Formats: sequence, C-alpha cells, structure tokens
Amino acid sequence: MNCTYKFFIFILALNFALNASSQSNNSLKHESDIFSGAVTITTKGLSTFPNLTLGKPAAILDLSMGGKKLRFEPVMRFALTGKPWGFIFWFRYELLNNEKFQFKIGAHPAYSFKTISVTQNGTSKNILRAQQYFAGELSPVFKFGKNISLGPYYIYARGLEKDIVQNSNFISFRANFSNIILSDNYFMRLMAQAYYLKLDAEDGFYLNSTLSLNRRNFPFSVSSSINKAIQSEIAGDNFLWNINLTYSFNTRYTKL
Repeated sequence: MNCTYKFFIFILALNFALNASSQSNNSLKHESDIFSGAVTITTKGLSTFPNLTLGKPAAILDLSMGGKKLRFEPVMRFALTGKPWGFIFWFRYELLNNEKFQFKIGAHPAYSFKTISVTQNGTSKNILRAQQYFAGELSPVFKFGKNISLGPYYIYARGLEKDIVQNSNFISFRANFSNIILSDNYFMRLMAQAYYLKLDAEDGFYLNSTLSLNRRNFPFSVSSSINKAIQSEIAGDNFLWNINLTYSFNTRYTKL
C-alpha cells in the first residue's frame, strides 16, 4: 500500500474519530467548528488551467476546516500511482453572507508537480519537480433561493520561479444548481461556467461543467466533468471529460 492510500485512510479515520467525538459532546453547549471534505477517485485528472491538467487517473482530497468566517481549505491531488500531482492550501474569508448575496476572498500557496529528465554524471534520470505559485481570488455569489446561485469569479496566480508561467488570470461566470430533484431519494447537482484564461501572453475561452448524481443521506456520489476549449492559443486538449466517484463527509467538532 503506497503513501497516497495510507494518507486517504488516515483522513477517513480522522473523520470517523471527529464524528464520534462530536456525538459524545452533542449535549454540551460549546461553540463548534466544522471539518468537512471529500475524497474523489477520477478517471482523468482535469484542471481549468491546461498547464496543470494531469490527464491520467487520479485521487483528490478536498478538506475544509474552521469557523463561519475564516476557513482553511487544502486540496491535495495525486496520480493513482502515488505520485503527487498538485497541492493547494486555500485560506478563505467570508466578508458577507445573507439570503441574497455572499462574498468571499481567498489566497493560497500552491505546488504543481512535474516529472522532468535531468542528466547527472552522464546518466539521464527522471525526477519530480515542484513548481510554486501564489494566488488570490474574489468570489461574489448572487443567490436565487436555496438551490440556485450565479456569479463571477476571478483568480490571479503568480509563478514563483522564472521558467514557469508568471502571470495567470482566470475570469469566469458560474451557475450552480444544487438540488435538481429526480425523486424523493435522488437528486442532481450542476455547476456550469464559461471562462477566460490568460497565461502570460497566451489566452483562451472555455466552457466547463460538472454534473453529479446524489442520494440523500448517503455519502457517495457519481459525477462527470467536461472542459471544452472554444477558442484558445494555450496548449492543451480541445475537449476533456472524466467520471468521478466521491465520498463526502461533514462533521462538527467542539472547540477546546
């Protein structure tokens, strides 16, 4: 068993431990934070940034922890062989949230891992190199009832090394439909976005969407994501899609 699967097993065990702790303390009136996340196995690791797409089967761990305003939300991505694909360490702050509007800001350091060939003492070998970025985001969301939201999204990323993309600008308009009812027990979620991406001097327009099938009070879901280039100078596949299996959890834990 490689380190990737050991790490995911540790996260699942931590979730169960926190859940048991929260249940044992549910009669006490303490302020609590939320620990939530999802473990996803995908047939192809996709990214809205073509230079960061893996294009192979992958495992993705999304976590979120903290209070109502400030949250730490790391994303860790691995190829199924165990090699790291990318790590993103989001810090997000909620400036405003009411029935009609939500506004969040965020920042993160990120690491994208690439296999490169180097020659040492006349011998070529492959090594894993970490490329470093720092990014910030603006995320205003307009709410139309409990299950529909629309809004623009902007992220800027700065490459911290000279031989990688230095300036990345991502501007999108997103639509989220979180409860498309199929029956009493089953529903779907749809996230669709059109976006403009500029990587240094190259740019492009894209469409992206994710559709998931969910069962109420059941932690597993199945989804599919697509990414389609409309017009682009950026190197990458014109059309990508995948199928995903996701295990989600959400636990409240008591502050000490």
